[in-house]
Amino acid sequence: MPKISRRTALQSAGSAVATVAIAGCTSDDGQTEAEDDREDSEGMSEDDTVTVIQGPAPEQLDPQNHTQTYTSNVVLAAYENLLFRDEDGQLYGELVEEWERIEEGRVRLTLREDVPFHDGSTLTPEDAAFSLNRILLEEVGDLVSPQNFEPIQEAEPIDDEFAIDVISESLNPIVFQTLGSHNGQIMKKSWVEERDQADIAMEMNGTGPFKLVEFEQDEYVRYERFEEYREGPADIESLEYRGASEASTRVNQLLAGESDLTVNIPPDDVSRVEENEGTSVDAVAALRMPFFAMVKTREPFDSVEFRRAMNLAVDNESIIENVLDGFGAPSNQPTQEGVFGYNPDVDTYPQDYDRAEELVEESGYAGVEITLHTPTGRYLRDVEVAQAVASQIDELPNVSASVEQRDTNSLFSELSPNLDTGPACYMLGYANAIADAAYVIEPLLTEGGSSTSWEDEETQALFEEAQSESDIDRREELLQELNQEFHDLAPWIFLHQQANLYGTSDRFEWTARGDDHIDPYTFSVE
Repeated sequence: MPKISRRTALQSAGSAVATVAIAGCTSDDGQTEAEDDREDSEGMSEDDTVTVIQGPAPEQLDPQNHTQTYTSNVVLAAYENLLFRDEDGQLYGELVEEWERIEEGRVRLTLREDVPFHDGSTLTPEDAAFSLNRILLEEVGDLVSPQNFEPIQEAEPIDDEFAIDVISESLNPIVFQTLGSHNGQIMKKSWVEERDQADIAMEMNGTGPFKLVEFEQDEYVRYERFEEYREGPADIESLEYRGASEASTRVNQLLAGESDLTVNIPPDDVSRVEENEGTSVDAVAALRMPFFAMVKTREPFDSVEFRRAMNLAVDNESIIENVLDGFGAPSNQPTQEGVFGYNPDVDTYPQDYDRAEELVEESGYAGVEITLHTPTGRYLRDVEVAQAVASQIDELPNVSASVEQRDTNSLFSELSPNLDTGPACYMLGYANAIADAAYVIEPLLTEGGSSTSWEDEETQALFEEAQSESDIDRREELLQELNQEFHDLAPWIFLHQQANLYGTSDRFEWTARGDDHIDPYTFSVE
Protein backbone atom coordinates (compact mmCIF):
# COMPACT_ATOMS: atom_id res chain seq x y z
CA MET A 1 0.00 0.00 0.00
CA PRO A 2 1.21 3.62 -0.46
CA LYS A 3 3.26 5.22 2.28
CA ILE A 4 1.38 7.40 4.77
CA SER A 5 2.41 11.00 5.39
CA ARG A 6 1.53 13.14 8.40
CA ARG A 7 -2.16 14.09 8.61
CA THR A 8 -3.03 11.75 5.72
CA ALA A 9 -5.48 9.99 8.01
CA LEU A 10 -7.48 13.17 8.61
CA GLN A 11 -7.49 14.76 5.16
CA SER A 12 -10.75 13.11 4.13
CA ALA A 13 -12.39 13.29 7.55
CA GLY A 14 -14.97 15.93 6.61
CA SER A 15 -16.48 14.03 3.69
CA ALA A 16 -16.23 10.61 5.30
CA VAL A 17 -17.82 11.67 8.57
CA ALA A 18 -20.42 13.79 6.80
CA THR A 19 -21.65 10.68 5.01
CA VAL A 20 -22.31 9.06 8.38
CA ALA A 21 -23.99 12.22 9.65
CA ILE A 22 -26.39 12.29 6.71
CA ALA A 23 -27.33 8.69 7.39
CA GLY A 24 -27.89 9.59 11.03
CA CYS A 25 -30.31 12.37 10.11
CA THR A 26 -32.44 10.65 7.49
CA SER A 27 -33.22 7.11 8.59
CA ASP A 28 -36.14 8.17 10.78
CA ASP A 29 -38.05 9.13 7.62
CA GLY A 30 -39.19 5.58 7.05
CA GLN A 31 -36.47 3.55 5.39
CA THR A 32 -38.03 0.11 5.22
CA GLU A 33 -36.02 -2.11 2.89
CA ALA A 34 -32.75 -3.16 4.50
CA GLU A 35 -29.81 -4.54 2.59
CA ASP A 36 -26.65 -6.04 3.99
CA ASP A 37 -23.89 -4.39 1.99
CA ARG A 38 -21.08 -6.56 3.27
CA GLU A 39 -19.28 -7.97 0.26
CA ASP A 40 -18.34 -11.59 -0.11
CA SER A 41 -14.61 -12.14 0.16
CA GLU A 42 -12.61 -14.50 -2.01
CA GLY A 43 -9.98 -17.05 -1.29
CA MET A 44 -8.73 -18.92 1.73
CA SER A 45 -5.28 -19.97 2.79
CA GLU A 46 -4.12 -23.17 4.41
CA ASP A 47 -3.26 -21.19 7.53
CA ASP A 48 -6.68 -19.64 7.87
CA THR A 49 -6.66 -18.34 11.46
CA VAL A 50 -6.78 -14.54 11.62
CA THR A 51 -5.34 -12.96 14.77
CA VAL A 52 -6.44 -9.49 15.90
CA ILE A 53 -4.51 -7.68 18.63
CA GLN A 54 -6.13 -4.76 20.46
CA GLY A 55 -4.89 -2.86 23.51
CA PRO A 56 -7.03 -4.45 26.24
CA ALA A 57 -8.60 -7.90 26.02
CA PRO A 58 -12.17 -8.38 27.31
CA GLU A 59 -12.81 -9.13 30.95
CA GLN A 60 -16.08 -10.86 30.06
CA LEU A 61 -18.27 -11.76 27.07
CA ASP A 62 -21.74 -10.54 28.03
CA PRO A 63 -22.50 -8.37 24.99
CA GLN A 64 -24.82 -6.04 26.89
CA ASN A 65 -23.00 -5.60 30.20
CA HIS A 66 -20.14 -3.30 29.20
CA THR A 67 -19.47 0.08 27.60
CA GLN A 68 -16.14 -0.54 25.81
CA THR A 69 -15.69 -0.49 22.05
CA TYR A 70 -12.85 -3.01 22.24
CA THR A 71 -15.20 -5.48 23.93
CA SER A 72 -17.87 -4.76 21.32
CA ASN A 73 -15.41 -5.58 18.56
CA VAL A 74 -14.86 -8.99 20.11
CA VAL A 75 -18.44 -9.93 20.98
CA LEU A 76 -19.83 -8.68 17.64
CA ALA A 77 -18.12 -11.62 15.98
CA ALA A 78 -20.70 -13.85 17.69
CA TYR A 79 -23.67 -11.56 18.35
CA GLU A 80 -25.68 -9.33 16.02
CA ASN A 81 -27.87 -6.25 16.29
CA LEU A 82 -31.28 -5.52 14.88
CA LEU A 83 -29.75 -2.76 12.74
CA PHE A 84 -26.14 -1.89 12.01
CA ARG A 85 -24.08 0.41 9.77
CA ASP A 86 -21.87 -0.31 6.80
CA GLU A 87 -18.46 1.32 6.35
CA ASP A 88 -20.14 4.40 4.82
CA GLY A 89 -22.40 4.88 7.84
CA GLN A 90 -25.58 3.71 6.09
CA LEU A 91 -28.04 1.70 8.18
CA TYR A 92 -28.90 -1.80 7.10
CA GLY A 93 -30.89 -4.59 8.69
CA GLU A 94 -28.91 -7.34 10.40
CA LEU A 95 -31.75 -9.18 12.13
CA VAL A 96 -34.61 -7.09 10.73
CA GLU A 97 -36.05 -6.75 7.23
CA GLU A 98 -38.03 -3.53 7.68
CA TRP A 99 -38.23 -0.68 10.16
CA GLU A 100 -40.58 2.27 10.41
CA ARG A 101 -41.97 4.86 12.80
CA ILE A 102 -45.64 4.17 13.53
CA GLU A 103 -46.24 7.02 15.98
CA GLU A 104 -44.23 9.69 17.77
CA GLY A 105 -42.69 7.52 20.48
CA ARG A 106 -43.05 4.10 18.87
CA VAL A 107 -41.18 2.37 16.04
CA ARG A 108 -41.70 -1.11 14.61
CA LEU A 109 -39.02 -3.52 13.41
CA THR A 110 -39.97 -6.62 11.41
CA LEU A 111 -37.56 -9.48 12.05
CA ARG A 112 -35.95 -11.85 9.60
CA GLU A 113 -37.40 -15.35 9.86
CA ASP A 114 -35.52 -18.62 10.41
CA VAL A 115 -32.40 -16.96 11.82
CA PRO A 116 -30.40 -19.63 13.71
CA PHE A 117 -28.57 -19.20 16.99
CA HIS A 118 -25.36 -21.12 17.58
CA ASP A 119 -27.20 -23.64 19.78
CA GLY A 120 -29.62 -24.52 16.96
CA SER A 121 -32.60 -22.52 18.21
CA THR A 122 -34.15 -19.77 16.08
CA LEU A 123 -34.78 -16.08 16.61
CA THR A 124 -38.22 -14.96 17.85
CA PRO A 125 -39.80 -11.58 18.65
CA GLU A 126 -39.64 -12.56 22.32
CA ASP A 127 -35.86 -12.94 22.06
CA ALA A 128 -35.43 -9.53 20.44
CA ALA A 129 -37.70 -7.69 22.89
CA PHE A 130 -36.16 -9.47 25.88
CA SER A 131 -32.65 -8.54 24.75
CA LEU A 132 -33.43 -4.83 24.61
CA ASN A 133 -35.37 -4.95 27.88
CA ARG A 134 -32.42 -6.67 29.54
CA ILE A 135 -30.52 -3.42 28.92
CA LEU A 136 -33.41 -1.05 29.57
CA LEU A 137 -35.25 -2.53 32.54
CA GLU A 138 -33.54 -3.25 35.84
CA GLU A 139 -36.11 -5.91 36.71
CA VAL A 140 -35.18 -7.83 33.55
CA GLY A 141 -31.41 -7.43 33.36
CA ASP A 142 -30.10 -5.72 36.51
CA LEU A 143 -26.80 -5.22 34.69
CA VAL A 144 -23.78 -3.69 36.40
CA SER A 145 -22.70 -1.70 33.34
CA PRO A 146 -25.63 -1.53 30.92
CA GLN A 147 -25.24 0.02 27.51
CA ASN A 148 -26.54 3.48 26.67
CA PHE A 149 -30.06 3.39 25.17
CA GLU A 150 -31.64 6.58 26.53
CA PRO A 151 -34.36 7.72 25.90
CA ILE A 152 -35.64 4.30 24.76
CA GLN A 153 -37.86 2.89 27.51
CA GLU A 154 -38.79 -0.67 26.54
CA ALA A 155 -39.53 -3.13 23.74
CA GLU A 156 -42.64 -5.23 23.10
CA PRO A 157 -42.95 -8.37 20.94
CA ILE A 158 -45.60 -8.25 18.17
CA ASP A 159 -46.00 -11.95 17.49
CA ASP A 160 -48.64 -11.80 14.77
CA GLU A 161 -46.34 -9.62 12.63
CA PHE A 162 -43.05 -11.29 13.65
CA ALA A 163 -41.89 -7.89 14.85
CA ILE A 164 -41.12 -5.82 17.91
CA ASP A 165 -42.12 -2.30 18.88
CA VAL A 166 -39.50 -0.08 20.50
CA ILE A 167 -40.98 2.61 22.74
CA SER A 168 -39.29 5.88 23.70
CA GLU A 169 -40.39 8.45 26.27
CA SER A 170 -40.48 11.14 23.56
CA LEU A 171 -39.98 11.51 19.82
CA ASN A 172 -36.38 10.22 20.00
CA PRO A 173 -35.19 11.38 16.57
CA ILE A 174 -32.16 9.07 16.62
CA VAL A 175 -33.89 5.85 17.70
CA PHE A 176 -32.91 3.87 14.58
CA GLN A 177 -29.35 5.16 14.68
CA THR A 178 -29.09 4.16 18.35
CA LEU A 179 -30.33 0.66 17.55
CA GLY A 180 -27.68 0.57 14.81
CA SER A 181 -24.79 1.46 17.09
CA HIS A 182 -22.44 -0.87 18.98
CA ASN A 183 -25.21 -1.35 21.56
CA GLY A 184 -28.08 -3.79 21.66
CA GLN A 185 -26.89 -7.26 20.69
CA ILE A 186 -29.64 -9.86 20.50
CA MET A 187 -29.53 -12.92 22.77
CA LYS A 188 -31.68 -16.03 23.16
CA LYS A 189 -34.14 -15.42 25.99
CA SER A 190 -34.26 -19.02 27.23
CA TRP A 191 -30.47 -19.35 27.07
CA VAL A 192 -29.99 -16.27 29.25
CA GLU A 193 -32.66 -17.29 31.76
CA GLU A 194 -31.04 -20.71 32.21
CA ARG A 195 -27.72 -19.16 33.29
CA ASP A 196 -26.47 -16.90 36.03
CA GLN A 197 -24.52 -13.75 35.27
CA ALA A 198 -21.15 -15.43 35.77
CA ASP A 199 -21.92 -18.05 33.12
CA ILE A 200 -23.25 -15.49 30.64
CA ALA A 201 -19.98 -13.58 31.04
CA MET A 202 -17.94 -16.64 30.06
CA GLU A 203 -20.11 -18.30 27.38
CA MET A 204 -21.70 -17.14 24.11
CA ASN A 205 -24.74 -18.02 22.02
CA GLY A 206 -25.46 -15.55 19.26
CA THR A 207 -26.55 -15.45 15.64
CA GLY A 208 -23.29 -14.02 14.31
CA PRO A 209 -20.79 -15.53 11.85
CA PHE A 210 -18.44 -16.95 14.52
CA LYS A 211 -18.91 -19.36 17.45
CA LEU A 212 -16.93 -19.27 20.67
CA VAL A 213 -14.24 -21.93 21.07
CA GLU A 214 -12.22 -20.71 24.05
CA PHE A 215 -12.04 -17.66 26.31
CA GLU A 216 -9.20 -16.78 28.68
CA GLN A 217 -10.19 -13.72 30.69
CA ASP A 218 -8.03 -10.65 29.93
CA GLU A 219 -5.94 -12.75 27.53
CA TYR A 220 -7.68 -14.03 24.39
CA VAL A 221 -10.94 -15.09 22.73
CA ARG A 222 -10.94 -17.84 20.09
CA TYR A 223 -13.68 -18.47 17.55
CA GLU A 224 -14.54 -20.84 14.74
CA ARG A 225 -16.85 -19.90 11.91
CA PHE A 226 -20.55 -20.69 12.22
CA GLU A 227 -21.34 -22.86 9.21
CA GLU A 228 -25.10 -22.21 9.45
CA TYR A 229 -24.75 -18.42 9.47
CA ARG A 230 -27.73 -16.84 7.69
CA GLU A 231 -25.55 -15.04 5.10
CA GLY A 232 -23.36 -18.07 4.48
CA PRO A 233 -20.15 -19.08 6.27
CA ALA A 234 -17.30 -16.58 6.59
CA ASP A 235 -14.24 -16.97 4.38
CA ILE A 236 -11.88 -17.48 7.30
CA GLU A 237 -12.22 -20.64 9.35
CA SER A 238 -11.01 -19.38 12.72
CA LEU A 239 -10.44 -16.10 14.50
CA GLU A 240 -8.54 -15.02 17.60
CA TYR A 241 -8.59 -11.73 19.52
CA ARG A 242 -5.73 -10.92 21.88
CA GLY A 243 -4.80 -8.00 24.09
CA ALA A 244 -1.46 -6.24 24.52
CA SER A 245 -1.55 -2.97 26.44
CA GLU A 246 2.04 -2.03 25.56
CA ALA A 247 2.30 -0.51 22.09
CA SER A 248 5.81 -1.88 21.60
CA THR A 249 4.51 -5.39 22.25
CA ARG A 250 1.73 -5.00 19.70
CA VAL A 251 4.13 -3.70 17.05
CA ASN A 252 6.71 -6.41 17.69
CA GLN A 253 4.05 -9.12 17.45
CA LEU A 254 2.90 -7.68 14.12
CA LEU A 255 6.45 -7.53 12.74
CA ALA A 256 7.08 -11.09 13.94
CA GLY A 257 4.07 -12.36 12.00
CA GLU A 258 2.04 -13.11 15.12
CA SER A 259 -0.95 -10.96 14.13
CA ASP A 260 -2.86 -10.04 11.00
CA LEU A 261 -4.52 -6.91 12.37
CA THR A 262 -3.07 -4.74 15.14
CA VAL A 263 -4.90 -1.74 16.62
CA ASN A 264 -3.30 1.60 17.58
CA ILE A 265 0.08 1.56 15.91
CA PRO A 266 2.09 4.43 17.46
CA PRO A 267 2.77 7.23 14.97
CA ASP A 268 6.53 6.92 15.36
CA ASP A 269 6.30 3.23 14.38
CA VAL A 270 4.36 3.84 11.15
CA SER A 271 7.48 4.00 8.97
CA ARG A 272 8.93 0.93 10.67
CA VAL A 273 5.79 -1.10 9.93
CA GLU A 274 5.54 0.22 6.36
CA GLU A 275 9.17 -0.57 5.60
CA ASN A 276 9.00 -4.07 7.06
CA GLU A 277 8.51 -6.80 4.48
CA GLY A 278 5.03 -8.29 4.84
CA THR A 279 3.31 -5.55 6.87
CA SER A 280 1.51 -2.27 6.14
CA VAL A 281 -0.44 0.48 7.93
CA ASP A 282 -4.06 1.43 7.29
CA ALA A 283 -4.94 4.94 8.51
CA VAL A 284 -8.43 6.41 8.77
CA ALA A 285 -9.99 9.43 10.47
CA ALA A 286 -11.79 8.22 13.58
CA LEU A 287 -15.17 9.17 15.01
CA ARG A 288 -13.47 9.44 18.40
CA MET A 289 -12.08 12.36 20.39
CA PRO A 290 -10.00 11.64 23.50
CA PHE A 291 -10.38 14.19 26.31
CA PHE A 292 -9.88 14.55 30.04
CA ALA A 293 -13.20 14.63 31.87
CA MET A 294 -13.28 16.90 34.93
CA VAL A 295 -16.02 15.84 37.34
CA LYS A 296 -18.04 18.95 38.06
CA THR A 297 -19.03 18.03 41.61
CA ARG A 298 -15.44 17.43 42.75
CA GLU A 299 -12.87 20.02 43.84
CA PRO A 300 -11.20 21.84 42.13
CA PHE A 301 -13.25 21.00 39.04
CA ASP A 302 -16.44 22.49 40.49
CA SER A 303 -15.05 25.87 39.38
CA VAL A 304 -15.64 26.90 35.76
CA GLU A 305 -12.66 29.25 36.05
CA PHE A 306 -10.41 26.36 36.99
CA ARG A 307 -11.74 24.15 34.19
CA ARG A 308 -11.15 26.90 31.64
CA ALA A 309 -7.66 27.41 33.04
CA MET A 310 -6.84 23.75 32.39
CA ASN A 311 -7.82 24.16 28.76
CA LEU A 312 -5.77 27.35 28.41
CA ALA A 313 -2.72 25.58 29.85
CA VAL A 314 -2.68 22.90 27.14
CA ASP A 315 -1.17 23.33 23.67
CA ASN A 316 -2.97 20.72 21.58
CA GLU A 317 -1.20 21.62 18.35
CA SER A 318 2.12 20.89 20.02
CA ILE A 319 0.88 17.56 21.37
CA ILE A 320 -0.47 16.55 17.96
CA GLU A 321 2.81 17.40 16.23
CA ASN A 322 5.26 16.14 18.84
CA VAL A 323 3.42 13.20 20.43
CA LEU A 324 1.06 12.04 17.67
CA ASP A 325 3.39 12.88 14.76
CA GLY A 326 0.66 14.93 13.12
CA PHE A 327 -2.04 12.24 13.32
CA GLY A 328 -4.81 14.32 14.85
CA ALA A 329 -6.76 17.58 14.77
CA PRO A 330 -7.52 19.84 17.79
CA SER A 331 -10.98 19.63 19.33
CA ASN A 332 -12.97 22.40 21.02
CA GLN A 333 -16.41 20.90 21.77
CA PRO A 334 -17.90 17.45 22.45
CA THR A 335 -18.74 16.99 18.74
CA GLN A 336 -16.23 16.72 15.91
CA GLU A 337 -16.43 18.30 12.48
CA GLY A 338 -18.79 16.52 10.10
CA VAL A 339 -20.98 15.10 12.88
CA PHE A 340 -24.58 16.34 13.05
CA GLY A 341 -24.76 19.18 15.58
CA TYR A 342 -21.13 20.30 15.23
CA ASN A 343 -20.77 24.06 15.69
CA PRO A 344 -18.22 25.53 13.23
CA ASP A 345 -18.24 28.89 15.03
CA VAL A 346 -16.75 27.59 18.29
CA ASP A 347 -13.21 28.81 18.96
CA THR A 348 -10.40 26.49 20.00
CA TYR A 349 -8.78 27.27 23.35
CA PRO A 350 -5.34 28.82 22.71
CA GLN A 351 -2.49 28.12 25.08
CA ASP A 352 -2.33 31.19 27.33
CA TYR A 353 -0.40 30.61 30.56
CA ASP A 354 -0.93 34.15 31.86
CA ARG A 355 -4.71 33.96 31.57
CA ALA A 356 -4.73 30.39 32.92
CA GLU A 357 -2.79 31.50 35.98
CA GLU A 358 -5.25 34.36 36.55
CA LEU A 359 -8.25 32.02 36.29
CA VAL A 360 -6.73 29.59 38.79
CA GLU A 361 -6.37 32.48 41.24
CA GLU A 362 -9.99 33.52 40.60
CA SER A 363 -11.15 29.95 41.22
CA GLY A 364 -9.76 29.94 44.75
CA TYR A 365 -7.75 26.77 44.11
CA ALA A 366 -4.25 28.20 43.76
CA GLY A 367 -1.67 25.66 44.91
CA VAL A 368 -3.86 22.65 44.19
CA GLU A 369 -2.47 19.29 43.09
CA ILE A 370 -4.41 17.29 40.49
CA THR A 371 -4.00 13.75 39.18
CA LEU A 372 -4.81 12.82 35.60
CA HIS A 373 -5.86 9.16 35.32
CA THR A 374 -5.12 7.59 31.95
CA PRO A 375 -5.82 4.15 30.48
CA THR A 376 -2.87 2.25 29.08
CA GLY A 377 -2.95 1.13 25.46
CA ARG A 378 -6.58 2.13 24.83
CA TYR A 379 -6.11 5.24 22.68
CA LEU A 380 -3.39 6.37 20.33
CA ARG A 381 -0.36 7.11 22.56
CA ASP A 382 -2.68 7.67 25.51
CA VAL A 383 -0.02 7.60 28.22
CA GLU A 384 2.30 9.90 26.29
CA VAL A 385 -0.55 12.34 25.60
CA ALA A 386 -1.46 12.33 29.30
CA GLN A 387 2.14 12.99 30.28
CA ALA A 388 2.36 15.89 27.85
CA VAL A 389 -0.89 17.41 29.17
CA ALA A 390 0.24 17.05 32.79
CA SER A 391 3.64 18.54 31.98
CA GLN A 392 2.06 21.60 30.37
CA ILE A 393 -0.37 22.11 33.27
CA ASP A 394 2.51 21.69 35.69
CA GLU A 395 4.19 24.72 34.11
CA LEU A 396 1.58 26.87 35.84
CA PRO A 397 3.07 28.32 39.04
CA ASN A 398 -0.14 27.70 41.01
CA VAL A 399 -1.11 24.14 39.93
CA SER A 400 0.74 20.85 40.19
CA ALA A 401 -0.26 17.97 37.90
CA SER A 402 0.74 14.32 37.78
CA VAL A 403 -0.30 11.24 35.80
CA GLU A 404 -1.53 7.92 37.13
CA GLN A 405 -1.32 5.13 34.56
CA ARG A 406 -4.22 2.73 34.95
CA ASP A 407 -5.19 -0.67 33.67
CA THR A 408 -7.88 0.15 31.14
CA ASN A 409 -10.51 -2.31 32.37
CA SER A 410 -9.95 -1.26 35.99
CA LEU A 411 -10.25 2.45 35.21
CA PHE A 412 -13.38 2.12 33.09
CA SER A 413 -15.07 -0.03 35.73
CA GLU A 414 -14.85 2.93 38.12
CA LEU A 415 -16.70 5.33 35.82
CA SER A 416 -20.38 5.54 36.69
CA PRO A 417 -23.25 8.01 37.09
CA ASN A 418 -22.26 8.32 40.76
CA LEU A 419 -20.12 11.45 40.55
CA ASP A 420 -18.84 11.07 44.12
CA THR A 421 -16.83 7.93 43.35
CA GLY A 422 -14.00 7.15 40.99
CA PRO A 423 -11.31 9.50 39.70
CA ALA A 424 -12.07 13.22 39.45
CA CYS A 425 -10.09 13.69 36.22
CA TYR A 426 -9.61 10.92 33.67
CA MET A 427 -8.99 10.32 29.98
CA LEU A 428 -11.84 8.96 27.92
CA GLY A 429 -12.48 8.82 24.19
CA TYR A 430 -16.09 7.97 23.39
CA ALA A 431 -16.60 6.95 19.75
CA ASN A 432 -19.51 8.68 18.03
CA ALA A 433 -20.82 5.56 16.34
CA ILE A 434 -23.85 7.24 14.73
CA ALA A 435 -22.31 10.66 13.89
CA ASP A 436 -24.92 12.57 15.91
CA ALA A 437 -23.92 14.93 18.72
CA ALA A 438 -26.47 13.42 21.11
CA TYR A 439 -24.80 10.01 21.00
CA VAL A 440 -21.79 11.31 22.95
CA ILE A 441 -23.46 14.08 24.94
CA GLU A 442 -26.20 11.87 26.45
CA PRO A 443 -23.99 9.30 28.24
CA LEU A 444 -21.17 11.70 29.15
CA LEU A 445 -22.72 15.12 29.80
CA THR A 446 -26.29 14.62 31.02
CA GLU A 447 -27.66 13.74 34.43
CA GLY A 448 -27.66 9.99 34.95
CA GLY A 449 -25.66 9.26 31.80
CA SER A 450 -23.88 5.91 31.86
CA SER A 451 -20.42 7.51 32.20
CA THR A 452 -21.33 11.09 33.04
CA SER A 453 -19.06 13.61 34.73
CA TRP A 454 -21.60 16.44 34.58
CA GLU A 455 -24.74 17.93 36.12
CA ASP A 456 -26.17 21.25 34.91
CA GLU A 457 -29.81 22.35 34.67
CA GLU A 458 -29.38 24.65 31.66
CA THR A 459 -27.48 22.21 29.44
CA GLN A 460 -29.82 19.41 30.53
CA ALA A 461 -32.87 21.42 29.45
CA LEU A 462 -31.27 22.34 26.13
CA PHE A 463 -30.38 18.72 25.42
CA GLU A 464 -33.90 17.52 26.25
CA GLU A 465 -35.35 20.17 23.94
CA ALA A 466 -33.12 18.98 21.10
CA GLN A 467 -34.13 15.37 21.67
CA SER A 468 -37.83 16.21 21.44
CA GLU A 469 -37.48 18.34 18.29
CA SER A 470 -38.76 16.76 15.05
CA ASP A 471 -37.57 19.54 12.72
CA ILE A 472 -34.05 18.58 11.60
CA ASP A 473 -32.82 22.14 11.06
CA ARG A 474 -34.10 23.34 14.42
CA ARG A 475 -32.61 20.30 16.16
CA GLU A 476 -29.23 21.03 14.58
CA GLU A 477 -29.41 24.63 15.83
CA LEU A 478 -30.14 23.42 19.37
CA LEU A 479 -27.25 20.96 19.32
CA GLN A 480 -24.91 23.64 17.98
CA GLU A 481 -26.01 25.97 20.78
CA LEU A 482 -25.38 23.15 23.24
CA ASN A 483 -21.87 22.59 21.88
CA GLN A 484 -21.09 26.29 22.35
CA GLU A 485 -22.32 26.05 25.94
CA PHE A 486 -20.12 23.05 26.62
CA HIS A 487 -17.11 24.81 25.14
CA ASP A 488 -17.71 27.78 27.46
CA LEU A 489 -18.40 25.64 30.54
CA ALA A 490 -15.35 23.44 29.79
CA PRO A 491 -16.44 20.11 31.32
CA TRP A 492 -13.44 18.50 29.60
CA ILE A 493 -9.87 19.32 28.79
CA PHE A 494 -10.46 19.18 25.05
CA LEU A 495 -7.71 17.30 23.21
CA HIS A 496 -8.00 16.08 19.61
CA GLN A 497 -9.83 14.03 17.04
CA GLN A 498 -8.02 10.73 16.83
CA ALA A 499 -6.72 8.95 13.77
CA ASN A 500 -6.98 5.17 13.78
CA LEU A 501 -3.70 3.54 12.76
CA TYR A 502 -3.97 -0.19 12.07
CA GLY A 503 -1.06 -2.48 11.31
CA THR A 504 -1.85 -5.37 8.95
CA SER A 505 -0.11 -8.36 7.46
CA ASP A 506 0.11 -8.29 3.69
CA ARG A 507 -1.83 -11.57 3.41
CA PHE A 508 -4.81 -9.96 5.15
CA GLU A 509 -7.68 -8.09 3.45
CA TRP A 510 -10.24 -5.88 5.22
CA THR A 511 -11.67 -2.34 5.26
CA ALA A 512 -10.64 0.11 8.01
CA ARG A 513 -13.55 2.15 9.37
CA GLY A 514 -13.77 5.48 11.16
CA ASP A 515 -16.27 4.19 13.73
CA ASP A 516 -13.73 1.74 15.22
CA HIS A 517 -15.83 -1.28 14.24
CA ILE A 518 -13.91 -4.36 13.16
CA ASP A 519 -16.10 -6.66 11.05
CA PRO A 520 -14.57 -10.16 10.85
CA TYR A 521 -17.17 -11.37 8.34
CA THR A 522 -15.38 -9.23 5.74
CA PHE A 523 -11.94 -10.68 6.54
CA SER A 524 -10.05 -12.69 3.96
CA VAL A 525 -6.50 -13.98 3.72
CA GLU A 526 -4.40 -14.89 0.73
